[in-house]
Amino acid sequence: MQRHHNKKHLITQRKALRKNLTPAEAYLWTHLKTKKIEGRRFQKQHSIDNYTVDFYCASEKLVIELDGEVHNHPVAEEKDEKRDIHLRNLGFTVLRFENKMVFEHLHSVLQEIKDHVKNSFP
Repeated sequence: MQRHHNKKHLITQRKALRKNLTPAEAYLWTHLKTKKIEGRRFQKQHSIDNYTVDFYCASEKLVIELDGEVHNHPVAEEKDEKRDIHLRNLGFTVLRFENKMVFEHLHSVLQEIKDHVKNSFP
C-alpha cells in the first residue's frame, strides 16, 4: 500500500512551514484549530504525496489552500491546477481562498468551510 500522507522526506519542510505561517494562514488557523469548525480536527502544513497543503481535515478529506499574490501568475496557476487535480484524483476536496478573502471576508470563508463539512457524508 502506498503511503500518501506526511512522507518522511518532507518533515523538515513541514516543520519550517508550520513555524513560518503567512499572516493569512496564521489568522485562519486561529479559527480552525481546537476543533472550532463543527468539531472537526484540522492540521496545518500537512503533506499529501509531494505536496504540502496549508490545512487538512482527515475526517472530511478536505484540503484548504490560501493563495497570495504569488499565485496570480500563469506558471503558479498551472502548478496549482496540477496539484488540485492530483489531490482530487486521490479523493480529496480542495477549497481555495485568496489571502485577501481571509482578512476582508472571514465570515464567508468560515461559512463555506462549515457548509462543506455539514454537507459531506462519511
